[in-house]
Parts: sequence; C-alpha cells; structure tokens
Amino acid sequence: GTANFQAMGRDPRLADAFNNTVFFVLVTVPVLIVLGLALAIFLNQPRRGRAIGRVVVFMPYVIMSTVVGVLWTWILDKDFGLLNVYLGILGINKIPWLVSESTAMYGIIITTVWWTVGYNMVLFLAGLQDIPGELYEAARIDGARAWGLFRHITLPLLAPTMFLVLLLTIINSFQVFDQAYVMTSGGPGTATLTLVQYIYTTSFQFQKFGYGSAVALILFAILVVVAFFQIRAYRRGL
Repeated sequence: GTANFQAMGRDPRLADAFNNTVFFVLVTVPVLIVLGLALAIFLNQPRRGRAIGRVVVFMPYVIMSTVVGVLWTWILDKDFGLLNVYLGILGINKIPWLVSESTAMYGIIITTVWWTVGYNMVLFLAGLQDIPGELYEAARIDGARAWGLFRHITLPLLAPTMFLVLLLTIINSFQVFDQAYVMTSGGPGTATLTLVQYIYTTSFQFQKFGYGSAVALILFAILVVVAFFQIRAYRRGL
C-alpha cells in the first residue's frame, strides 16, 4: 500500500539525501554547462594543439568511476593530498575537503566536474561544428564583435544541443552515486549522502526493498517532471 510513502515524511536521512542531491544538482549543472561550452568554443578555434587539448579534456571521462574516486580521495586528502600541498605553497591553510561536513560535498562536486566536463565539451563541439562558418564571416563584415557573434549566432543555433546537454546533465547529476560512495560513503555524517546511495543502502544493505523501491519511484517521478518542464520550455522557445 502507501505505508512506504508515508514513512518517507518521518525519515530524516531521506530528507538529508534529498537536500544533498538538490544542492549537488544546483551547483554542478551550471558549472558543467558553462565550463563545457567555454572549453568547446576555445578548442573549436583554428589553433595549434587543439586536437591534443580535446583529448586531454575528454580523457578523464573514459576512466572508471571507482578509479576516479580513489584518485581524487588521494588528491583531496587533508594532510597529504596534492591539492592541499599546492594550496600550502600559496599560503592557504589546508582544507579538510572530505572529512568536514561543510566542505565534503564540494570535494564531490570538484571531482564530478573534472570527470564529466569533457563529455559536455564533446557534445557542444558537435553542435558548434554544425554552425555554418559563412554566418560568422557575414556578421564580421557587418562589424559584429566576439560577444555579438556569440549572442546572435552561436547561442541561437546551439539551442538544440544546449537542450540535450542540459537534460542529460540534470538527469546524471540527480543520479550521482559512484563518487560519493567511493570517496566518502555518504559521510561525514550524512553530508554527502545522495538519493541513489540512500536507495542502494536501504535496499541492499538493510534489505528494505519495498522502501527502497518507493524512494526510487520518487526519484523517477522527479526526473520525469524535470524533463517534462524542460521539454515544454524548449518547445515554447522555438
């Protein structure tokens, strides 16, 4: 019946998992979109070494998620992590990236951006290369500058690609699991507990399959609603 859904309102861990996931989505999605587009535009220019640059940016995406988690657990280590070593050289105090409730989620976000931004860059590159170069040449002849070219040519013609990238990024961000599970196991406390991780632990560690399935259904409903409104907004903009 509805007992599992009624129990959700009395579950503080589920509330924490939901809030953490929404925070992760709100921070990660804009960064991945803006940075992915910026890298695509930069590496789409006719300059030497752009092929190597594309490979370097995309390469992290082909690494297994568990390897990424282990690698960044070492990089973000409070005492011996590579990032804190360089921050120390700059005179910045060591940051307890993965052991403090106030910074742990940011460590997961940094890892995710490094790992997945190359995928968005490739999608944006494909969209950019479909834009006819003659449009840019004609606009330059009419006196358009870089911002005008981006605003009046690139963005409008990149709208279908932007819609796809935004939809995929939101869906993937709501399903974040591997990084948090490998790097922090949802800790410290529940600071990095995500919905998918909560579903996993509830179903397969505590053997509450009915309750885990109910939470999974709620996550599915959230993704359907987000996709519906995004598709509706995109169609209205056409």
